[in-house]
Amino acid sequence: MKKPGLKGLVAGIAIALVAGAAAAKDIVVGGKNFTEQQIIAEMTGQLLQAKGFTVDKRSGLGTAPLRQAQEAGQIDVYWEYTGTSLITFNKITEKLDPAATYARIKELDAAKGLVWLDPSRANNTYGIAMRKDDAAAKGISTLSDLAAKIGAGETLSFGCNAEFYARVDGLKPLEQAYGFEFGRENVKRMDTGLVYQALRDSQIDTGLVFATDGRIPAFDFVVLKDDKGYFPDYALTPVIRKEVLDASPELADILNGLSAKLDDTIMAKLNASVDVDKRSVEEVATGFLTSEGFLQ
Repeated sequence: MKKPGLKGLVAGIAIALVAGAAAAKDIVVGGKNFTEQQIIAEMTGQLLQAKGFTVDKRSGLGTAPLRQAQEAGQIDVYWEYTGTSLITFNKITEKLDPAATYARIKELDAAKGLVWLDPSRANNTYGIAMRKDDAAAKGISTLSDLAAKIGAGETLSFGCNAEFYARVDGLKPLEQAYGFEFGRENVKRMDTGLVYQALRDSQIDTGLVFATDGRIPAFDFVVLKDDKGYFPDYALTPVIRKEVLDASPELADILNGLSAKLDDTIMAKLNASVDVDKRSVEEVATGFLTSEGFLQ
């Protein structure tokens, strides 16, 4: 068998390097199944494509399946919330401030091959909302007020998605922390988006909302103060597999640059553009990236 000459060997190495570089530019972007996550996944995909990556976007997943897919190497990057990793993935029940929460999960998830990049200033924590006029009429402004009303015999219904109903940082632990129960017959499980409509239309008395959701001000809701500090910080943060970051280190600067532009006000505005103004996720993502100079 004829051995390749020096030129053939060099050419073969060059082809292999080019193929490896191309493979390193392929990236799978994940996202969850609600508006904010669809927007951030779309923005991430568009931004990475503009930077020369080939993107396979897989959004619309539940929290647990998405995390499992990332740990299994099927999702390369998605934006997770610090409180979710702390409690749901790492089973830490200790009350920690935002900085300590981030430091703890960064360390714990590093052992699983996952790198937490820079957290944004968007804290999409859970909230329990009421119609503003109804809350004022009932004298309810805090979760303790809500617990006291129910404890005194008032029946109030609650709407939430199935995930929150079953989460370890969800409904049952919340009721235990505040010492009350809605009662099983008064809890209505539905898709996240339907909670806002049901609350607006007086089909439920209270509902689970996300703090950065633009429908809160649009529908004239008030979020009850979490006066016992039950919910942890849920800073929206890009999380990437170490193997992928090692292959393309520039991803850190790209994603951190986007993270630096996000806060509660901006995310609420973007979410409202989709949920209230009925603009497409793709249009909203492109508009924001363009206005911030990410797309030329």
